[in-house]
Amino acid sequence: MADETLISWADHTHNHWIGCTRISPACDGCYAAHLMETRMGRVEWGGPGKGSGTRSLTSEANRRKPLSWDRKAAKEGKRPFVFCSSLADVFDNEVPTEWRADLFELIKKTPNLIWLLLTKRPQNIVKMVKEIGFMPSNIAFGTTIEDRERAKKNLPHLIVASGLRPLFLFASCEPLIGDLGDLSPWMTGDPLPQRLAVGERYESGIKIGADGWPKLTAVGWWITGGETDQGTHKARPTHPAWFRGIRDQALAHGLAYHHKQNGEWAPLQANDGDWPTDLPGFCRINEAGERVDTGWPMQKVGKKHTGRMIDGVTHDAFPEVRRA
Repeated sequence: MADETLISWADHTHNHWIGCTRISPACDGCYAAHLMETRMGRVEWGGPGKGSGTRSLTSEANRRKPLSWDRKAAKEGKRPFVFCSSLADVFDNEVPTEWRADLFELIKKTPNLIWLLLTKRPQNIVKMVKEIGFMPSNIAFGTTIEDRERAKKNLPHLIVASGLRPLFLFASCEPLIGDLGDLSPWMTGDPLPQRLAVGERYESGIKIGADGWPKLTAVGWWITGGETDQGTHKARPTHPAWFRGIRDQALAHGLAYHHKQNGEWAPLQANDGDWPTDLPGFCRINEAGERVDTGWPMQKVGKKHTGRMIDGVTHDAFPEVRRA
């Protein structure tokens, strides 16, 4: 559904089908649902009280576009990143196995592309790949983590999926609506460090086995972003400490860190006087994300004004991947 993308952490987006079901707080302001259901009327989005919704295949011409991207990448000696299913979820329970198998055949035929399969359902990855019967070598698995509950729920399943030998694992912490806390177990690649075997070591957050091959049990790429307004859903503010916590931990472990955008809300400093502190465009939040009288001051100024910087720095890191 897109030749190129404005998403800073991908070169292309591709959708084999459209449609999904809301299953977590990150889905509250789903841009895909707002675009495809509310504005374009392409599908019905599922969710609590609405059922599973509907799914619709995109056109055959659209589904063949990655073949031309792959030919161009081979000619230029590049490996573009493709965000797969920006308007759906590859590991959605309501999607027929045949659709997913057709997508995997396409991925296999485009070895010069790096396919980023981001899901809110990481518990389905291994099962659904086994149903297909093969695993293309140019896939990276990622999961969405918006708060600490989702970190505890989704990251263990993502680590299990590393057994399929993806290129790397990644976490999309967008929209970030809570503090994720200590992420070191997932950044070192070993929630049980006492099990480090003789001859094993860590390099840039990835466990290297005694045979010299990576175990791929670390989440090697961390992406963050604030929430944006989508129709009737208005963005929740992100405490600046939440971004900094992920950034600092990722950089300390030598991992790739990418900050997409700050969202609609900007943190205010003591000397800020450019924006009026009027309601509803002003609030204070604590580190739990609650609106309180004495928390960090936030002003809703719009994503064009908040930009992409954290403490005056733009973070655009990508993980390194081997040539096809």
